[in-house]
Amino acid sequence: MQDTDTINDLAAALQQPTDISFELPDPEDEQIPESDFLQQLEIAWQVCDRFDLQTEIWRGRILRAVRDREKKGGDGRGTGFLKWLKEREISKSQAYSWIQLANSADTLLEEGRLEPAAVNNFSKRAFVETAKSAPEVQQMVSEAAQKGDRITRREVRQLTDEWMAMSSDLIPEPVKVKAADNSLPPRYIAPLVKEMEKLPEQHQKFIQKEIIANPDIDTIKQVTTEARQLAKYLKSAAQVQALAKEEVDIETALEEAHRVGCLSVAADLVNQASQMEQLIGKLYMTWKRISSLADRLYVDTGASTPNLRSLLSCIEPLGTEVMELQLSGTTEHTVRLQIQETN
Repeated sequence: MQDTDTINDLAAALQQPTDISFELPDPEDEQIPESDFLQQLEIAWQVCDRFDLQTEIWRGRILRAVRDREKKGGDGRGTGFLKWLKEREISKSQAYSWIQLANSADTLLEEGRLEPAAVNNFSKRAFVETAKSAPEVQQMVSEAAQKGDRITRREVRQLTDEWMAMSSDLIPEPVKVKAADNSLPPRYIAPLVKEMEKLPEQHQKFIQKEIIANPDIDTIKQVTTEARQLAKYLKSAAQVQALAKEEVDIETALEEAHRVGCLSVAADLVNQASQMEQLIGKLYMTWKRISSLADRLYVDTGASTPNLRSLLSCIEPLGTEVMELQLSGTTEHTVRLQIQETN
């Protein structure tokens, strides 16, 4: 009886859908002040945002129910779930994005961090951002939402930056004090934390000494750039085969580059070397593929396909041992490459 009532309620809801209707200001009406015009549009936009968020949370719950039902009674390969998506022209990535959103909403609600009514204070993107945040950030955002504050992605990121600046063990205490009184805004510290997390301890300590000595915005910006270059250098160096063969002391070379003020140049050089080796590998595989396809096409063509033979004769040299290529936009430079395979 209860199931029948539920079905009837759903059917009634579908018969009388909730319509969204706005009286948008006339963009050609010059008598409306610009501030009033934008405010009216902002209110309408927020309503759409809330409706969109609630809809996508429920879509996720519906899809989750279909998926879980399939897991229990399906063929084990999710065929029924995939069929359900196909009939509604929903991609798997979109479906699981909605399911993840529903899971996040349910987690926040079940753990008591968020009251159901407070969900309406979020924009959709802010809610997704909150769901990805650390539990401490979720708690701060939820408290703000439950007080009635409008939560956009900007507010979520601001609270995330504040939490990161105050909680990270990588940031020295004097800098945290300045972050707490906003004399050193957390939005400058958060990117530094993210970059420092990628570095070995010895480099973290070096950066910590610099910001303790000069805890100001310019220093934070400078060491953030340096940390980003360091991380890029170390990541690229680990991928360069030429360095691995010679067993170069990467760390010492890095310290020397930093000492003489050419860290950015060294980082770029190593990064370019890494890209070059990857391109050589890709070039070799493409060269082999062209050679194979040209051989197959030669066998399948003849006098009856003169244009196809002409196409083959132009491209086939790119699969030979010596290749020539005229650089685009110039008639003066020709590049000649030779590939030799060795066992």
